[in-house]
Amino acid sequence: MISHQELSDRFEIQDLIARYSQLLDRRAWDEMDALFTVDCVLDYTSTGAIKGSWPEHKAYDMEVLTPFKGTQHVMGLPVIHVDGDTAAARTICFNPMIINDKKLFYVGLWYDDELVRTETGWRFAKRTEELSYFDGL
Repeated sequence: MISHQELSDRFEIQDLIARYSQLLDRRAWDEMDALFTVDCVLDYTSTGAIKGSWPEHKAYDMEVLTPFKGTQHVMGLPVIHVDGDTAAARTICFNPMIINDKKLFYVGLWYDDELVRTETGWRFAKRTEELSYFDGL
């Protein structure tokens, strides 16, 4: 049986994953700072992006996502395993992006996350993208 604490943890982690996609699609870069641990590493090399810290990704994302007229990081329900103050999650993501006001480019991927409980809630400690496909290039 799942404890009340684990249910709470799972809901908080789901919310963290959802907030990531909402803030990314709104380009709310500064609000995203609170989602990551200070030593978080994000490895998005499988989709052609960079591996680095959140500040490095923030600068990179601001540059490469600006030309897109819109994006949607549509997340499926994550599979979450909580182990005390750490957790792992795997979440499917479908990401259509608008190029030149009308052309759509699609990315299908998974996020593999390592998470930690902090004094201010669950945070990403490591986030890795695993590419499934590109379409519409």
